[in-house]
Amino acid sequence: MNRVERYEDLPGQARIFARPAPAWPAMAAFAGAAWPPLILTLPFWPPSSWTPGRELDWRLMVLIIGLIAVPAGLWRISVERSRSGRPSTRLGVVWRFMLFGGLLAGALQVAMALALTVAGWFEAGGVLQALGASETTLLIFGVGFLPITIAGGVSYGLWAGLCAAFIAFEAKPTVKDRLGLMPKA
Repeated sequence: MNRVERYEDLPGQARIFARPAPAWPAMAAFAGAAWPPLILTLPFWPPSSWTPGRELDWRLMVLIIGLIAVPAGLWRISVERSRSGRPSTRLGVVWRFMLFGGLLAGALQVAMALALTVAGWFEAGGVLQALGASETTLLIFGVGFLPITIAGGVSYGLWAGLCAAFIAFEAKPTVKDRLGLMPKA
C-alpha cells in the first residue's frame, strides 16, 4: 500500500518536463480540441448547416474555438514555464486549462449576448420594442445561459488540460544539482 508521506507523493504532483519533439504539442492540441461530447454527437445528430455564418451549428463553432484556444493555452503555458518554471506539475497544467476555459467561455457568452442585443436594436420597430428585445436577450443569453456556458468551458478545459498534461509533458524524477553545474530549466 502506498503511503502519502510528502506533498510530492500525492497524485499529479510529480515534476513534469516538456517532451522534446515538436509533434507532441500539436498532438496534444488536436486531442484537446476534440472534446468527446462534440465529436461523439456529430454522427448521431448531423449539423443542419456546415457553412460559416449565423446558422453554423454550435458544436462546430465550439470546435473551431477549441482549435484556436487549446494551442494558445499550450503556448501560454510554455511562456509561463520559461519565465517562472510554473506550472511544474500535471495538476498545475490541468488547473490552468480549467480556469481559463471557464473564463473564455464566460467572456465569449457575454460578447455574444451583447452582440445579439445590438443586433436586436436594428431589427426593432421602435424604441420600446428595442428595450424589450434587449431585456429578453440579456436575461436569456447574458444571465440564464452564463452558468451553463461556464460549466461547459470548465469541462472542455478539463479535457484539454488532461490531454496537454499527459501528451505534451512527461513526468521525470527530479535530479539534485549537487555540484551546481546543471543549467536552470
